[in-house]
Amino acid sequence: MEWAIEAEGLGKRYERRQALGGVDLAVPPGTVLGLLGPNGAGKTTTVKMLATLLEPDSGRARVAGYDVVRQPAEVRRRIGLAGQYAAVDDMLTGRENLVLIGTLAHLGRRAARVRAAELLERFGLTGAAGRPARTYSGGMRRRLDLAACLVATPSVLFLDEPTTGLDPVSRSQLWDAVKELVTHGVTVLLTTQYLEEADILADRIAVIDTGRIIAEGTPEELKRRAGEERLEVSLTRPESLARAADALRGVAPGEPSVDPAGGTVSITLSDGMESIESAAAALRRADVTVADFALRRPTLDDVFISLTGKTA
Repeated sequence: MEWAIEAEGLGKRYERRQALGGVDLAVPPGTVLGLLGPNGAGKTTTVKMLATLLEPDSGRARVAGYDVVRQPAEVRRRIGLAGQYAAVDDMLTGRENLVLIGTLAHLGRRAARVRAAELLERFGLTGAAGRPARTYSGGMRRRLDLAACLVATPSVLFLDEPTTGLDPVSRSQLWDAVKELVTHGVTVLLTTQYLEEADILADRIAVIDTGRIIAEGTPEELKRRAGEERLEVSLTRPESLARAADALRGVAPGEPSVDPAGGTVSITLSDGMESIESAAAALRRADVTVADFALRRPTLDDVFISLTGKTA
């Protein structure tokens, strides 16, 4: 199987609104694809079609080697899906939730109990296994929801904004769980509005806007497209800003950017450390006292804004 997830020209229309206008994706096995986009861009619609919950109006898609329209049952046997809200039964205990799903997946009662115990241990929920899910914290419910997705040992996992509303500790715990799954060969398609999350987890990122993929690449590739690295120099005396700018003009291409309010001068770096060394030497020769050097790299926020014109 060359691709774990493959889509070509995927389209969907709701009455007068075109939700997707031809989405192409190709995700290798055992990797994470981060799907980023503004609200209403088509992220959840894409996930629902790949997970066989919606039928596309145009195009085709294969997940785990099977066509999502012609072979939906085969796709469902091989995927897990965690939506934006934890889909657990509040009246059941953590253990009962997982055993029920295992039974519905035809594992058999004994095998379902064994699998539930494995997952409760894996996600740090063994101590709370006998408590009703309604007593769980948000992070615990999310971990239980992810465990529920894994009862049937899927090869492809769809995570639609899985950490929305979680505190930093719970979010970090979920990230660790996803990383572990990928090391065991699971393919993950992750939609998120937390750009830090995509930066940490995703091998590749696809940016979707108004129903179309407008950019794709590794996080580093996309950052380079958003702009070059810049060296920001903070000065101890604001009156030396002009002298500092004159000294830095010969160090890098382009005009230095001066911020009188912040007392800083910044330049584009053309050759990394050599430019930094040249800048330091030029400032020393000009008798400019420096308070701080800071290397500013483009972030995924910069990428998102430059591509969509919106903040994440």
